[in-house]
Amino acid sequence: MPSTRNPGRVAGFWYLLLVLAGPVRLIYIPSKLFVHGNATATASNIAAHEWLFRLGIVSDLFCAVILIFLTLALYRLFKAVDQNLAVLVVIFGGVMPALIDFVGIVSDAAALMLVRGADFLSPFEKPQRDALAMLFLRLHHLEILAAEILWGLWLFPLAILTYRSRFLPRFLGVWLTVNGFAYVLLSLTGELLPQYQNKLFLLSQPALFAEIAFMLWLVIRGAKPPAPAVAASSSPAG
Repeated sequence: MPSTRNPGRVAGFWYLLLVLAGPVRLIYIPSKLFVHGNATATASNIAAHEWLFRLGIVSDLFCAVILIFLTLALYRLFKAVDQNLAVLVVIFGGVMPALIDFVGIVSDAAALMLVRGADFLSPFEKPQRDALAMLFLRLHHLEILAAEILWGLWLFPLAILTYRSRFLPRFLGVWLTVNGFAYVLLSLTGELLPQYQNKLFLLSQPALFAEIAFMLWLVIRGAKPPAPAVAASSSPAG
Protein backbone atom coordinates (compact mmCIF):
# COMPACT_ATOMS: atom_id res chain seq x y z
CA MET A 1 0.00 0.00 0.00
CA PRO A 2 1.63 3.30 -1.06
CA SER A 3 2.55 5.61 1.83
CA THR A 4 0.58 8.45 0.24
CA ARG A 5 -2.56 6.36 0.69
CA ASN A 6 -1.52 5.09 4.09
CA PRO A 7 -1.47 7.88 6.71
CA GLY A 8 -0.29 5.41 9.35
CA ARG A 9 2.91 4.72 7.44
CA VAL A 10 3.52 8.46 6.99
CA ALA A 11 3.22 8.94 10.76
CA GLY A 12 5.45 5.91 11.27
CA PHE A 13 8.28 7.36 9.20
CA TRP A 14 8.10 10.66 11.13
CA TYR A 15 8.21 8.61 14.34
CA LEU A 16 11.23 6.70 13.03
CA LEU A 17 13.09 9.96 12.37
CA LEU A 18 12.34 11.05 15.94
CA VAL A 19 13.58 7.76 17.38
CA LEU A 20 16.82 8.06 15.39
CA ALA A 21 17.50 11.74 16.16
CA GLY A 22 16.26 11.98 19.75
CA PRO A 23 18.99 9.95 21.51
CA VAL A 24 21.80 12.09 20.06
CA ARG A 25 21.41 14.92 22.61
CA LEU A 26 19.45 12.93 25.14
CA ILE A 27 21.84 9.99 25.60
CA TYR A 28 24.90 9.96 23.33
CA ILE A 29 26.34 13.44 23.92
CA PRO A 30 25.96 13.38 27.74
CA SER A 31 27.66 9.97 27.83
CA LYS A 32 30.59 11.24 25.73
CA LEU A 33 31.11 14.79 26.97
CA PHE A 34 29.60 15.32 30.41
CA VAL A 35 31.48 14.40 33.58
CA HIS A 36 29.14 14.24 36.56
CA GLY A 37 30.04 16.83 39.21
CA ASN A 38 33.11 18.08 37.31
CA ALA A 39 32.47 21.39 35.56
CA THR A 40 36.08 21.82 34.41
CA ALA A 41 36.30 18.40 32.74
CA THR A 42 32.89 18.84 31.13
CA ALA A 43 33.83 22.26 29.75
CA SER A 44 37.12 20.88 28.42
CA ASN A 45 35.31 18.04 26.66
CA ILE A 46 32.83 20.42 25.05
CA ALA A 47 35.65 22.71 23.91
CA ALA A 48 37.58 19.76 22.45
CA HIS A 49 34.51 18.34 20.68
CA GLU A 50 32.59 21.48 19.85
CA TRP A 51 31.25 20.06 16.59
CA LEU A 52 29.71 17.12 18.48
CA PHE A 53 28.06 19.43 21.01
CA ARG A 54 26.73 21.58 18.15
CA LEU A 55 25.37 18.42 16.56
CA GLY A 56 23.35 17.90 19.73
CA ILE A 57 21.89 21.40 19.41
CA VAL A 58 20.94 20.71 15.79
CA SER A 59 19.42 17.35 16.71
CA ASP A 60 17.21 19.01 19.35
CA LEU A 61 16.12 21.59 16.78
CA PHE A 62 15.42 18.79 14.30
CA CYS A 63 13.40 16.84 16.89
CA ALA A 64 11.29 19.88 17.73
CA VAL A 65 10.30 20.22 14.08
CA ILE A 66 9.71 16.48 13.69
CA LEU A 67 7.36 16.48 16.69
CA ILE A 68 5.07 18.96 14.97
CA PHE A 69 4.93 16.96 11.73
CA LEU A 70 4.56 13.66 13.60
CA THR A 71 1.59 14.78 15.68
CA LEU A 72 -0.06 16.38 12.65
CA ALA A 73 0.32 13.06 10.83
CA LEU A 74 -1.23 11.28 13.81
CA TYR A 75 -4.05 13.83 13.85
CA ARG A 76 -4.76 13.02 10.21
CA LEU A 77 -4.74 9.31 11.07
CA PHE A 78 -7.06 9.51 14.09
CA LYS A 79 -9.29 12.54 13.55
CA ALA A 80 -12.17 10.35 12.40
CA VAL A 81 -11.91 8.28 15.59
CA ASP A 82 -12.15 11.24 17.97
CA GLN A 83 -11.13 14.70 16.82
CA ASN A 84 -10.91 16.16 20.34
CA LEU A 85 -8.48 13.47 21.47
CA ALA A 86 -6.49 13.91 18.25
CA VAL A 87 -6.15 17.62 19.04
CA LEU A 88 -4.80 16.74 22.50
CA VAL A 89 -2.17 14.56 20.81
CA VAL A 90 -1.01 17.57 18.79
CA ILE A 91 -0.93 19.89 21.82
CA PHE A 92 0.65 17.58 24.43
CA GLY A 93 2.80 15.58 22.02
CA GLY A 94 3.80 18.22 19.49
CA VAL A 95 3.43 21.88 20.34
CA MET A 96 4.36 21.88 24.03
CA PRO A 97 7.35 19.46 23.89
CA ALA A 98 8.65 21.33 20.83
CA LEU A 99 8.62 24.58 22.81
CA ILE A 100 10.59 22.93 25.62
CA ASP A 101 13.09 21.66 23.04
CA PHE A 102 13.61 25.20 21.80
CA VAL A 103 14.24 26.38 25.37
CA GLY A 104 16.76 23.56 25.80
CA ILE A 105 18.57 24.74 22.68
CA VAL A 106 18.99 28.17 24.28
CA SER A 107 20.47 26.56 27.42
CA ASP A 108 22.98 24.58 25.36
CA ALA A 109 23.89 27.64 23.30
CA ALA A 110 24.57 29.57 26.51
CA ALA A 111 26.77 26.76 27.83
CA LEU A 112 28.74 26.68 24.58
CA MET A 113 29.19 30.44 24.66
CA LEU A 114 30.61 30.23 28.17
CA VAL A 115 32.96 27.41 27.22
CA ARG A 116 34.28 29.31 24.21
CA GLY A 117 34.87 32.41 26.35
CA ALA A 118 33.66 35.34 24.26
CA ASP A 119 35.30 38.75 24.80
CA PHE A 120 32.37 40.15 26.76
CA LEU A 121 32.79 37.28 29.26
CA SER A 122 36.34 38.37 30.16
CA PRO A 123 35.26 39.67 33.64
CA PHE A 124 34.56 36.01 34.55
CA GLU A 125 37.47 33.72 35.36
CA LYS A 126 37.58 30.34 33.60
CA PRO A 127 36.43 28.34 36.67
CA GLN A 128 33.46 30.69 36.95
CA ARG A 129 32.62 30.25 33.27
CA ASP A 130 32.91 26.48 33.60
CA ALA A 131 30.58 26.49 36.61
CA LEU A 132 28.06 28.65 34.74
CA ALA A 133 28.25 26.33 31.73
CA MET A 134 27.50 23.39 34.01
CA LEU A 135 24.58 25.34 35.45
CA PHE A 136 23.05 25.75 31.98
CA LEU A 137 23.59 22.06 31.25
CA ARG A 138 21.79 21.22 34.51
CA LEU A 139 18.97 23.54 33.47
CA HIS A 140 18.73 21.60 30.22
CA HIS A 141 18.40 18.40 32.25
CA LEU A 142 15.59 19.96 34.30
CA GLU A 143 13.87 20.97 31.06
CA ILE A 144 14.01 17.32 29.98
CA LEU A 145 12.41 16.30 33.29
CA ALA A 146 9.63 18.81 32.65
CA ALA A 147 9.20 17.45 29.13
CA GLU A 148 8.92 13.87 30.40
CA ILE A 149 5.56 14.56 31.96
CA LEU A 150 4.35 15.70 28.54
CA TRP A 151 5.93 12.62 26.96
CA GLY A 152 3.61 10.68 29.26
CA LEU A 153 0.48 12.80 29.02
CA TRP A 154 0.31 12.78 25.22
CA LEU A 155 0.35 8.97 25.22
CA PHE A 156 -2.98 8.77 27.06
CA PRO A 157 -5.12 10.25 24.27
CA LEU A 158 -2.96 8.41 21.72
CA ALA A 159 -3.56 5.15 23.57
CA ILE A 160 -7.33 5.71 23.67
CA LEU A 161 -7.38 6.53 19.96
CA THR A 162 -5.34 3.43 19.17
CA TYR A 163 -7.61 1.22 21.29
CA ARG A 164 -10.78 2.61 19.74
CA SER A 165 -9.53 2.81 16.18
CA ARG A 166 -10.21 -0.80 15.10
CA PHE A 167 -7.48 -0.43 12.45
CA LEU A 168 -4.64 -0.88 14.98
CA PRO A 169 -4.16 -3.69 17.53
CA ARG A 170 -5.75 -2.95 20.88
CA PHE A 171 -2.75 -4.31 22.79
CA LEU A 172 -0.76 -1.32 21.49
CA GLY A 173 -3.28 1.02 23.10
CA VAL A 174 -2.94 -0.77 26.45
CA TRP A 175 0.86 -0.78 26.20
CA LEU A 176 0.96 2.93 25.34
CA THR A 177 -1.12 3.65 28.45
CA VAL A 178 1.44 1.87 30.64
CA ASN A 179 4.19 3.80 28.82
CA GLY A 180 2.42 7.06 29.60
CA PHE A 181 2.24 6.27 33.31
CA ALA A 182 5.93 5.30 33.28
CA TYR A 183 6.98 8.67 31.85
CA VAL A 184 4.83 10.59 34.32
CA LEU A 185 6.35 8.62 37.21
CA LEU A 186 9.86 9.19 35.86
CA SER A 187 9.25 12.93 35.66
CA LEU A 188 7.81 13.15 39.17
CA THR A 189 10.56 10.94 40.59
CA GLY A 190 13.20 13.12 38.96
CA GLU A 191 11.70 16.18 40.60
CA LEU A 192 10.87 14.74 44.04
CA LEU A 193 13.22 11.77 44.56
CA PRO A 194 16.05 12.14 42.05
CA GLN A 195 18.18 9.52 43.82
CA TYR A 196 15.74 6.84 42.63
CA GLN A 197 15.32 8.04 39.06
CA ASN A 198 17.97 5.80 37.48
CA LYS A 199 16.60 2.72 39.24
CA LEU A 200 13.06 3.53 38.14
CA PHE A 201 14.27 4.13 34.58
CA LEU A 202 15.75 0.62 34.45
CA LEU A 203 12.60 -0.94 35.90
CA SER A 204 10.37 0.89 33.44
CA GLN A 205 12.18 -0.29 30.29
CA PRO A 206 9.49 -2.84 29.28
CA ALA A 207 6.87 -0.08 29.42
CA LEU A 208 9.00 2.40 27.46
CA PHE A 209 9.31 0.03 24.52
CA ALA A 210 5.62 0.60 23.72
CA GLU A 211 6.43 3.61 21.55
CA ILE A 212 9.03 1.58 19.65
CA ALA A 213 6.46 -1.16 19.04
CA PHE A 214 3.88 1.41 17.94
CA MET A 215 6.37 3.07 15.59
CA LEU A 216 7.47 -0.25 14.07
CA TRP A 217 3.86 -1.31 13.50
CA LEU A 218 3.15 1.92 11.65
CA VAL A 219 6.32 1.72 9.55
CA ILE A 220 5.96 -1.96 8.65
CA ARG A 221 2.21 -2.53 8.55
CA GLY A 222 0.89 1.01 8.31
CA ALA A 223 -2.66 1.97 9.20
CA LYS A 224 -5.50 3.27 7.11
CA PRO A 225 -8.81 4.42 8.59
CA PRO A 226 -11.91 3.22 6.71
CA ALA A 227 -13.20 5.59 4.08
CA PRO A 228 -16.22 7.69 5.21
CA ALA A 229 -18.41 6.13 2.55
CA VAL A 230 -17.53 2.64 3.72
CA ALA A 231 -18.11 3.58 7.34
CA ALA A 232 -21.46 5.15 6.48
CA SER A 233 -22.62 2.15 4.48
CA SER A 234 -21.70 -0.21 7.33
CA SER A 235 -23.69 1.75 9.92
CA PRO A 236 -27.30 0.70 10.58
CA ALA A 237 -29.94 2.57 8.65
CA GLY A 238 -31.67 5.32 10.59
